[in-house]
Amino acid sequence: MQNLPDLGKLDGGVKWVLSIAGTMGVASAITLPTTKQSEKAALELFDKPLVRLTPQERRTAEFQAGYGRWKGFFETTVYPVTRKLPGANNPILNPTTIMTARGDVLTSDVLNYLVMRYLQESGFSHTAFTFGHESNVTRTTVDPNNVPPGSLITFIQKGLQYLELEGNLDAADGVVEGEFKMLAPEELLVNDVDQLQAIVRERKDEDRVRPDKKKDRDRGKGTKKGTDRGGPAGPTAMEDDNLEVSPSSVLTLAGHESEVYICAWNPAEPMLASGSGDSSARIWNLGPGPSNTKSTVLSHGSTKADKDKSMDVTTLDWNQDGSLLATGSYDGLARIWSKDGKLKQTLDRHKGPIFALKWNKKGDSLLSGSVDKTAIVWDAKTGEPRQTFDFHTAPTLDVDWRNNTSFATCSSDKLVHVCKLGDAQPIKSFSGHADEVNAIKWDPSGRLLASCSDDRTAKIWSLSSDKPVHDLREHEQEIYTIKWSPTGSGSPNPNLPLLLATASFDTTVKLWDAEHGKCVHSLQKHTDPVYSVAFSPNGRFVATGSFDRDLHVWSVDDGSLVKTFHGGAGIYEVCWSRDGDKVAACFANNVVCVIDMRL
Repeated sequence: MQNLPDLGKLDGGVKWVLSIAGTMGVASAITLPTTKQSEKAALELFDKPLVRLTPQERRTAEFQAGYGRWKGFFETTVYPVTRKLPGANNPILNPTTIMTARGDVLTSDVLNYLVMRYLQESGFSHTAFTFGHESNVTRTTVDPNNVPPGSLITFIQKGLQYLELEGNLDAADGVVEGEFKMLAPEELLVNDVDQLQAIVRERKDEDRVRPDKKKDRDRGKGTKKGTDRGGPAGPTAMEDDNLEVSPSSVLTLAGHESEVYICAWNPAEPMLASGSGDSSARIWNLGPGPSNTKSTVLSHGSTKADKDKSMDVTTLDWNQDGSLLATGSYDGLARIWSKDGKLKQTLDRHKGPIFALKWNKKGDSLLSGSVDKTAIVWDAKTGEPRQTFDFHTAPTLDVDWRNNTSFATCSSDKLVHVCKLGDAQPIKSFSGHADEVNAIKWDPSGRLLASCSDDRTAKIWSLSSDKPVHDLREHEQEIYTIKWSPTGSGSPNPNLPLLLATASFDTTVKLWDAEHGKCVHSLQKHTDPVYSVAFSPNGRFVATGSFDRDLHVWSVDDGSLVKTFHGGAGIYEVCWSRDGDKVAACFANNVVCVIDMRL
């Protein structure tokens, strides 16, 4: 919005176009929905995971997921600030003012200049000269040096996108109901908003009378749209051979009011922490006794208004001795709690959602990574930042400690940085991925670093080389997460070989020999994207959780399936208890299940 000078002299139409283009661009960057939010919208709208949607269906799901963030961002962040600024009635500062008056179209002088620039950039030099001469564009106050190439096309495209958005909004409550309908440019140009909304309603009505084309996702069992959220209160056992988990071996923990995204066992006591989209985390005491289904609620929003600000708990981690729990939230705050649920510290320097949070082994430092592109190391005792690392140019998606003072970060900018507390620059940067890097993990010895990406590859790095030690390329779709086995050098099981597990949207999990970079097992029974994988503490079993609602446990030795469980919704996370006798799973229908896995 700094490309045109003297904005105060432009009339309403120019301000309208500029403000819409600018605010939509900024908001879309800041409120881009996460994969989990898009998956949620995909399941609600189409009853199938994001990876199985057509391009148009995927755009619909992502729009639905992001629209709430977009709206909330302006209502809670932009408007309260701009209303206090001088000139708050200026549409450039406060786009709400443009909604009360239509304003005129672009002034002829400004529009003529943009048209002339378009002709020049398109190679019509003679036409541009003639048009500029006859329209007297030299009378405009626009500085040519401040107008970027393609400005006219950019303004038109943004205006059409906004009209398409208006056409899809329900006139009564201003939200998108059902599938987002694409509108042709000619429809957007010749119809007003009321006519566009009528076109959208007509197309949605046509869709309702068509035969249902959805495929049954449950092996021939009839399902209804949205059962991944509104299914049974807890999982039910699979009817599949004798590998199924008995219902008596399952403890269902109910209490959350939205999807449960993350869970983690306390490393010292029989306690389980869970984080949800309901703006809370919970600590479940699973020791002996009848009260083991009760939980301590760690509220991240004390009022309904707080909950409406999207305080989803996106990540959590226990410290080494289990005395403290750290949580990260979509509101950009990290919090430290005691194991009995008392808030000890609130860490408030991030300017965007926190997607990763890890304690170092010593327990004196907490590492966080945020959408604001930074990673911060915090002093756990004072709650103050020890150092901020701002080397990424896009959201920081994951972080992991190598030792008590050095760590790695990865980002949507395709890079992996290895940093050290006290150093002003990364001690190493890896740039081999061709797309977003979703997760990173150090092996138990701290010698090898694994990364996975939307480019369908996982890579194993060493600080002694700029190129990957191994480039793992057998997956057919994006790799969502990775885990090292607790084996090999530096682990509790040093005599077992070191393995890397990769979980992918191609529905498979692969186990790789870390020494040779070879796939030793491809675990293929899931039918939807696999979001989570976890090794048992003894390194002999691996649990996998998918949006096909199945939790499988496999033998690491031969890749065979040894236990299986079918839940009432998609699974976001699985984790083993410290003794290896239980697996916890987080479900999209608001429950956590603890499954007895004594094998």
